[in-house]
Amino acid sequence: MVENNQLLPFERNRYYVGKLLTSADFQVEQEYGIQKRRFLNEMMFGDGVVCGLGVYSLDDQSVMVDSGVAIDGLGREIAVESAVVRKLSAIPGFEELESGRVLLCLQYQEENVHPVYAVRSQESGDNYECNHTREGWSFFLRDAEAPGGVMELESDFLATAVLFENSDYMVTLSMPASASCGRQARLDIQVECLAEEAASFSLDMLLQTPAFLSDSGEHEVHITMEDLRLTAGERVSKSYWLTAQATPAPDSVLIAGSNMVSVLVGEQRENLAENFLMRVAVEDLTPDELVARAIGRISLESREIAGRSDCVPLAEIRLQRTKSAYLIEKVIEDGVKHYVQTNAAAALRTEYGGYYAQPAQRPAAVAVERETGPADNGARYSEPMYATGICEIPLSGAKRGDVVRSDEILHGLGRGNVLVEVGFEYLAEDPRTNEQARNTIYGDATLFNEPELPITRASTGVKVLSERGSFIAAARLEQDPGQAVMVLRWVAIKLPAGEESSKLQRLAGKSIAAEQPTVVLATRESHFFNVRFKNMEPCTLSYELTEPDSGEITADGIYTAPGKEGVYEIRISCADMPLVSTYAYAVVKKRTAEQEEAAANK
Repeated sequence: MVENNQLLPFERNRYYVGKLLTSADFQVEQEYGIQKRRFLNEMMFGDGVVCGLGVYSLDDQSVMVDSGVAIDGLGREIAVESAVVRKLSAIPGFEELESGRVLLCLQYQEENVHPVYAVRSQESGDNYECNHTREGWSFFLRDAEAPGGVMELESDFLATAVLFENSDYMVTLSMPASASCGRQARLDIQVECLAEEAASFSLDMLLQTPAFLSDSGEHEVHITMEDLRLTAGERVSKSYWLTAQATPAPDSVLIAGSNMVSVLVGEQRENLAENFLMRVAVEDLTPDELVARAIGRISLESREIAGRSDCVPLAEIRLQRTKSAYLIEKVIEDGVKHYVQTNAAAALRTEYGGYYAQPAQRPAAVAVERETGPADNGARYSEPMYATGICEIPLSGAKRGDVVRSDEILHGLGRGNVLVEVGFEYLAEDPRTNEQARNTIYGDATLFNEPELPITRASTGVKVLSERGSFIAAARLEQDPGQAVMVLRWVAIKLPAGEESSKLQRLAGKSIAAEQPTVVLATRESHFFNVRFKNMEPCTLSYELTEPDSGEITADGIYTAPGKEGVYEIRISCADMPLVSTYAYAVVKKRTAEQEEAAANK
């Protein structure tokens, strides 16, 4: 049973022939049933609003609360049988308020009612006793920023490690201590300011993730947080999504060498004393199973230490206050009121949920195909579907007619049927922008009628070693080489067999193209990249920058140029068909003084 908010062993009456029953025995009988029901309420449902209890502002000084039912942190049911109107100044706690942000709370309350004549009470001088106990409720107000008295439950669900700490800042990394095979898990980096007057903070690190892939399809994450200016107690966090490998790895770690972490506090560069390491396992369990296990492991003692709330917050009320009056400015329920999900409302939840679309998938990385099953909204780890890279073939001593070959190159797509094609990559000046741009020619370069191409003309071929997951590129020189090295861009596409081959067949003839593939922007200027669809219905698009420090682009295709000049590449692809993609280019130039003045006068 629960006594003084502490759980004790439950005891109930044991009956036997001839037992003398007193009022104390009947009280034990009632308390056993009441406390057991409240204990189950607390453990099975938690606290919050079951139904109703909406809060509305009637006028500048009064609120109305709808009828409804709630359960508090002690498992007690609170039923408000009809709508209630109250002036805020008449609600307990109003006189003690110190701010303009106020919480309206609902609290369980009992009172003894129906007095009756009691014979035995004459001995104590009181002739009457209340015959019933009525279960009721009351409202009270408290400052929204005042501590609530309930601590967080301690759990081993998250693995947390301190990356850096000094007198000004502390940086911590956290993610689930166990990830699910082939599924995504979120990595959080949090910076907390510890000093009243702290300098600016910047972080640049390369975190190695042996059992996980980043969104870029690599076993590492580049983490940056630049020029943070925080006050004491303020926290800033940033999240990255990692995809676990398809097989269990019970002893995996996240690693960052001390030389891979750069911390700048003000103008002072700080170094890590030792390498950073955080243990994260990959298990052959679903996310639901991992979450259920983590919650199920929380002991009763941990729950007791965390404490229970004896009230249910209904709304935050924003007030405009003067010395002698107040006005209700706004009533906020979202983020304050917590709802209890019950089985009785399951059918209605399903019906209402059917009016919302399925959540959009996260953008797929260039070299990773992400698939979503009918009952699984998470991304699955799979073999990469396509990849690209650069190979160099030395031409020292070679002449026209010779055949030159590259070393064996691993394409990273695993064993199986893979199509590989190579093209000549070179830099040339773009006459439209007067900037150096990267170009690639696949096939016969003579078709482009450019006699001064900075490449060695050659016919090319590729030998794919299917069982080794690699290939060898070869070229027959059609002229004496003018360079010491032939630079080839290779593109590899994995060709699925059997049922999976239909994936590529569905892409036949489908394409997308940027309406404006090349734009000229000033630094920090923004542009929206719109797309045309060919032989396909419009679909959700994924936008990504192909190189670091090349500006920013939002999920809906709004690109913001960086602060430095250059030519920057943006890859646009279909979120559910990443092979259907195109590229756009932003030519970034700084404005002249005259252009700045003209822009300011617009």
